[in-house]
Amino acid sequence: MDNTQVLEYLKKHGQQTDRVIAKDIGISVEQVRSAIAALEQTKAVSSCNVTSFEDGVAIEGILCRISGYIPPAAPGRKAAPQPQ
Repeated sequence: MDNTQVLEYLKKHGQQTDRVIAKDIGISVEQVRSAIAALEQTKAVSSCNVTSFEDGVAIEGILCRISGYIPPAAPGRKAAPQPQ
């Protein structure tokens, strides 16, 4: 069940770290990491290891996103290229 929760969360919110996913879903970081590993086996998500710093303390984590997903273009007018 954790796998589907993590997958649905990533579909809704896009690329996130394991700690953010765990906090928002309400499960432990270890459960999120095992779900990411299982989803990575089926090639549903891709992930990489990241190091972030909070108050000068290094925190190791996993950044993951849906595999092969390209978000839609932002709505609104696009800037015209500037002539050179």
